[in-house]
Amino acid sequence: MFLRTLARAGVALLLAASVSITRAVSLVENDLDTTVTRETGHIELQSEAHSATGIRFVKNSGICETTPNVNQISGYIEVGTNMSMWFWFFESRNSPKTAPFTLWLNGGPGCSSMVGLFQENGPCLVNADGSSTVLNPYSWNSVSNMIYIDQPIGTGFSHGDETVNSTQSAAPFVWTAFQALFESELFSKYASREFIFATESYGGHYGPGFVTYFENQNALITSGKIKAVPIVVSALMINNGWFDPLIHYVSYLNYTTNAPGYGKLRPDGVLKNMSNFLYGPNGCVAQEKACYAAGNSAESNKICQVADKYCIRNVLLLAVGDFNQYDIRQKSEVFPPEYYVNYLSKKDVMKKIGAEVEYGECPDKIYNEFAKTGDDARTWLPQLSALVNSKMKILIWSQAAVLAMDWYGKKTLHNTPFTNMTLKGKAVAAVQNVDNFSFARVYNAGHKVPAFQPKTALEIFSQVIRKEQLHSV
Repeated sequence: MFLRTLARAGVALLLAASVSITRAVSLVENDLDTTVTRETGHIELQSEAHSATGIRFVKNSGICETTPNVNQISGYIEVGTNMSMWFWFFESRNSPKTAPFTLWLNGGPGCSSMVGLFQENGPCLVNADGSSTVLNPYSWNSVSNMIYIDQPIGTGFSHGDETVNSTQSAAPFVWTAFQALFESELFSKYASREFIFATESYGGHYGPGFVTYFENQNALITSGKIKAVPIVVSALMINNGWFDPLIHYVSYLNYTTNAPGYGKLRPDGVLKNMSNFLYGPNGCVAQEKACYAAGNSAESNKICQVADKYCIRNVLLLAVGDFNQYDIRQKSEVFPPEYYVNYLSKKDVMKKIGAEVEYGECPDKIYNEFAKTGDDARTWLPQLSALVNSKMKILIWSQAAVLAMDWYGKKTLHNTPFTNMTLKGKAVAAVQNVDNFSFARVYNAGHKVPAFQPKTALEIFSQVIRKEQLHSV
């Protein structure tokens, strides 16, 4: 678990200090039938178990989102035989009939999107008692309909046969989940809305990988080769993404040698060893290049797996030392707190929301399956570059790897100075804009930006879904 955490959060170490398939039709009936009184507004909503083709769900459980007249739905989507994918949907608090539809995915690989829901941008935060919640005034469902999904199977509340072992193999199941949702009477109205794909961390793989798969499927629909509901992503947002390991590993040495505002983070001997492990014969750089060159060949899994293990052990771990991998200002992971895990383990909460298995935040089994294919060591920067080239609205939070993207605006981005984005006169981020592409470096934020700077994150999210360049307010 520790290595997985370090691998995915290494980007934050570099930046936080200075910036701080066929759909199944088998159904399982849920026995939940409870009446929940929402304390806020003193209104009563009925929480009922339902089922539809490929979906079983609970409406208005009264858990987390207690804003009057704001609907929520939680439950499971059958994405294959014995494959139940957990989702939790929250209607927009404002103009839900016209607000966009946003998917949030956490990374890992194999980490639950309940992390984002309860620690970052969801409708509520869990109190220190682990038994109660408080509304989040900066929840992203203030401006968008939000859905959080635990994928792949085996992550969070999702359960069943675990067959996914790579970014590429994960994408079809998420596509299938939205086919079931958008073909259902419950969610069909959202199929024509602006679709925002928001993710973080290993989402640097998931974002480019999944959106590229969606676009390929849409092309097959257009050509008449398949019949399905198009999933047209209008905007892609990636926070602290793990895009291109070769770039990231090299940047660890550069940053650790001279972190802005902190100077040298590690002793000279450690820095020398990092350099040797990076650039020496058969070092991290050479092995990563071999992984990239192997592509998807039969030998690539082994080549990339070896490269990944070598670079984590000999570069990343040396760079981190005793620093917090999410935020070098902290010596241990103390923020955001993990109160929500206890909350989701409560039997009454599980029953109300329709959860069928115990919650697993980041199961090692999923990560280990990805490790076997060397998925972590592969780059998805070319796919991201292609999406940027298509002029899709894209926001990258706190990630200098974007400078290496090969796209029409590369030279312009390099020559575009950072400008301060201010909220009511206070500088909250350094930003760059080139057409539909934006880069945001949020001040005083660790890896999970919305947890550290919720007001700023909501404003940036709002500007992206309005398809605006980032600007002061």
